[in-house]
Amino acid sequence: MTKRRSYPLTFSPIREYWTKIESGQEVVSQKIYRTYRHIVRRMDGENSEYFYDPRRANHVIEFVENYCRHSKGKLGGQLIQLELWEKAMLATVFGFVDIEGNRQYREAILIVGKKNGKSLLASAIGLYMQLADSEPGPEVYAVATKRDQAKIIWSEAKRMVQKSPTLLKRVRPLVGEIASDYNDGVFKPLSSDSDTLDGLNVHCALLDEIHQWKNGRQLYDIIADGMSAREQPLLFITSTAGKIREDLYDEKYEEIERVINGYDDPDGYHDDRLIAFVYELDARAEWTDPACWKKANPGLGTIKSYKTLAEKVEKAKANPALVKNLVCKEFNIRETSSEAWLTFEELDCRDTYKLNPAEHIFVWIHDGVEKVLPYPTYGIGGVDLSSTTDLTAARVIFQVPGCEKIFSISMYWLAEDLLTKRVNEDKIPYDKWLDRGLVQLSPGNHVHAKYVKEWFVYVQEELDIYIPYVGYDSWSATYFVEDMADYFGKMSMIPVVQGKKTLSEPMKRLGNDLGSKRIIYNNNPIDKWCLINTEVKTDINGNIQPVKSQDQTQRIDGTIALLCAYKVLQDKKDIYIGLNDPIEEGSDES
Repeated sequence: MTKRRSYPLTFSPIREYWTKIESGQEVVSQKIYRTYRHIVRRMDGENSEYFYDPRRANHVIEFVENYCRHSKGKLGGQLIQLELWEKAMLATVFGFVDIEGNRQYREAILIVGKKNGKSLLASAIGLYMQLADSEPGPEVYAVATKRDQAKIIWSEAKRMVQKSPTLLKRVRPLVGEIASDYNDGVFKPLSSDSDTLDGLNVHCALLDEIHQWKNGRQLYDIIADGMSAREQPLLFITSTAGKIREDLYDEKYEEIERVINGYDDPDGYHDDRLIAFVYELDARAEWTDPACWKKANPGLGTIKSYKTLAEKVEKAKANPALVKNLVCKEFNIRETSSEAWLTFEELDCRDTYKLNPAEHIFVWIHDGVEKVLPYPTYGIGGVDLSSTTDLTAARVIFQVPGCEKIFSISMYWLAEDLLTKRVNEDKIPYDKWLDRGLVQLSPGNHVHAKYVKEWFVYVQEELDIYIPYVGYDSWSATYFVEDMADYFGKMSMIPVVQGKKTLSEPMKRLGNDLGSKRIIYNNNPIDKWCLINTEVKTDINGNIQPVKSQDQTQRIDGTIALLCAYKVLQDKKDIYIGLNDPIEEGSDES
């Protein structure tokens, strides 16, 4: 008889996993690194509505390892032995509770390369939620838009029951459902064409391979609405990456990015009910490096065959036609021609500054230490005018004598008629940014260019920073350019062509300056958001240009305005240094 597995309350798979991540023993993606750094900070924090309960965390782990068995392959019939990354994930999802014992997380998302056991894990979670979560009348559903897909996780769970003498005593595996009479529970497959979509009272929903879903938002919303009557329901999503087609997967991926970025940004997007575990390569080029493969495949070498993956990589090296599918399915790089320009760590700069034009005082704050610098005299402007639905962004960047840093002032505008929609539907915190004075409203349904000119005049007249040049998108409205030239001078307006030939080199330099924390943007959350959203397309010669993400709610206007100003600064560098004399290149000030 197999001895029952149990874990002491001192057992902490989260801390154990984090220790191995920090030491480099476990190679993980940046998203996993930042997620577990956040989780550990939560465990150590005191001021939170939720706390970590090791009993609850251990309970789900013990259930899986004591009652759930492999149904196929060489391990068929054997009890599941969870790996550390799986234990850490389960401990996170189930271990954080409030004072009444209800779980914090209502939605958990696992994105991982194929053949890492995600369907097996989802099946075990479904059985736990049906049988061991102490929920009266639990309804558990394996969900997909097509019935065959919905049955994959459910069928795996059914086979687990059939191979477990203990579970068979309490569960009846039927043709279309798994029934547990003792608690009036049921576990069923559910698809878009089911006749049971009305009146759902969902305790747990397992959404499988959402990258394959077409028109998936409606089904997702039905399931989410069906959870409203439960105290601690769970929506568990599993998927690999897929094609970019602006469907449910892309929506959830963008939301995940906002949540993870919010961990390190008090002014960013926050959702305390959602937790995501994204195993992926950090860059497309990493697919040829075996040392990076575990970033997308945490079960590599145990659950997933290292040899098989290595063979696939070698075939793709010899046949470029295989690369796109390989990096998508095995390494979770979404199938698109663009990729993120910078990592969050590269673009995140917490330095701030204070401008006091009345007394001509300029203070730079780095790591809480204030340093008084000469007041800025000259700045270079940059602007990106919007269409009806876009932001409009304006920048002024400047340097001061004796300091190599480039400082940035920015302002954004949004059409007043669109504010509520952008906040409620797009879930972008424009209202909070408005309260902080970081964005202004333009009356009506589009942004009037006159407000942009007024802001540049404000910078020059009120902040006392003279603006000799303003870089602008060459497609900008003629009347705006003429209006600006009437005030700032005909030679002041510099068109910046938006293409690889023009932007590649300055964009690469700007990326390096951002990564080295040379660009001080006053920790402006809209600036940071725009930088996060910026993707690049690369040609065969290695030239790059900025592009928007597929999610049209994610704006990059602030990046374009910054790039326009930076391009002009590079082109007019000698003149600008002369204006700001005695600025010296290569200053060791940092």
